[in-house]
Amino acid sequence: MTDAADLVVTDGELHTLGEPDETHAALAVRDGEILRVGNDYDIEFLVGPETTRIDLDGRVVLPGFVDAHTHLTNTGRSLVHADLSAADTAGEAVELLADRAAETAGRSAGGDAAGADDTGDHAEYVLGFGYDESSWPGGEYLTAADLDPVGGDRPVIAFREDMHVASVDSVTLERHRDAMPDDDVQTTDDADGGEPTGVVVEEAVDPLYDAVEPDRAATRELVEAAQAAATRRGVTGVHDMVRRSHAPAVYRTLNAAGELDLRVRLNYWTDHLDALIETGARTNHGSGLVQMGAIKTYTDGSFGGRTAKLSEPYTDGNGTGQWVVDPEELREYVARADDHGFQFTAHAIGDEAIRAVVDAYEDLTDPETARHRIEHVELADDDLLDRIANNGIVASMQPNFLKWAGEDGLYDARLGDRRGETNRLAAHHERGTHLAFGSDCMPLDPLLGVHHAVNAPEPAQRLGVTDALRAYTSGAAYAGFDDHRLGTIEPGNCADLTVLDASPWEQPDAIREIDVAATVVGGRVVYEDL
Repeated sequence: MTDAADLVVTDGELHTLGEPDETHAALAVRDGEILRVGNDYDIEFLVGPETTRIDLDGRVVLPGFVDAHTHLTNTGRSLVHADLSAADTAGEAVELLADRAAETAGRSAGGDAAGADDTGDHAEYVLGFGYDESSWPGGEYLTAADLDPVGGDRPVIAFREDMHVASVDSVTLERHRDAMPDDDVQTTDDADGGEPTGVVVEEAVDPLYDAVEPDRAATRELVEAAQAAATRRGVTGVHDMVRRSHAPAVYRTLNAAGELDLRVRLNYWTDHLDALIETGARTNHGSGLVQMGAIKTYTDGSFGGRTAKLSEPYTDGNGTGQWVVDPEELREYVARADDHGFQFTAHAIGDEAIRAVVDAYEDLTDPETARHRIEHVELADDDLLDRIANNGIVASMQPNFLKWAGEDGLYDARLGDRRGETNRLAAHHERGTHLAFGSDCMPLDPLLGVHHAVNAPEPAQRLGVTDALRAYTSGAAYAGFDDHRLGTIEPGNCADLTVLDASPWEQPDAIREIDVAATVVGGRVVYEDL
């Protein structure tokens, strides 16, 4: 006699998202794995006295979303500090920061500690995260002139959503200016020597992150807040990019306590490579919920900061961006990581940066087996697209970035006629490229990303609903070596499920409006609004 299931889900529209995508009405789960899929009648035979039952009333079930590029602590910070993504103008962003300053008034310098609300950052700082000036009237960064009235004698920092640009007040600038490279501090156009505007980019942002880095207890608060937000959006797994952070320890602590509601792959920065080699860690080491992922590095910056490395100048500037890690140093990192059994992934946005990464990967014996990745791949010509596909390189892309692809958007301002060459998801798909979707936490919301992929301005950027969903499920699972257990609904796979209130196939022009009704990880319901 077959043992009863732990969980049965019935009266649904279950999409396996396999090849082909099959639909079923019900499934059964035992010991965290999918036991059977089929119709309601068949699954009823697996119901026992202790079986949990969920009647979906016709709702849609998908494999759990895997976000292939996150910064989970930054999502947590936007939930705790001023969330500047909510601002539609520079003035609104300043008001949000002023509200945060009033809310935290009276806290002592040095981050005394102790309230949960200051999350262990230096309590004197007034912090905001996630602004995007490209959608504001005027489209200008926040400056010290904007921020100086906010904090009085307290330092104020507003981080742009891409994390490559920050705006600071005069107090912050005076405190950290000596640690900032001159080339990364923007100045006024003064013939006698410009004055800092309060806008800093790339390496000049690093001292700011160091100054407000939360301790382990505060990091746990941020992770827990971000985890709750992720599961509300149907996310069952993340590939987190971590650098000099307590987050890896926090994930393992939560896992040991049975309080981790996401599968986490840790993509460590190259700063950690020596330590990882010394400890014997390798890609895919770990438990069912927390695993070692790739070694991560930058190559260039961002379009928002005009620091993505291009082969031709920016339309709204004379420069071609900058290297954060130059091609020779990148080759050394790639070769060393590959030699020691690590997957490698490199942030590359501009076409010159993408070319440098592809060049480095092509020098390896078998880049496809290692599933090496490129993060973002925003501007790539046909030759680069061909080389990425031919070498089995994973294109880890963020479809939500297509919000900048329309007329008068960020890409139009920075790239002009080249805006249609950005984020060519369909062109990748047609070549058979391994396409993995993530959000970069801008914001963390797979359905928003799927919506933009399906409704992109240009045909070469646009995917059908099924292919867009696969990139956020089986494609992201492949990028994390998890395609044997995640990404499709089939017997033997982990019971990671996302339940939607409506079908994205029936409302393709309004996918971002669909609500998540439930999220299941390993057969355990971690979010429910049925």
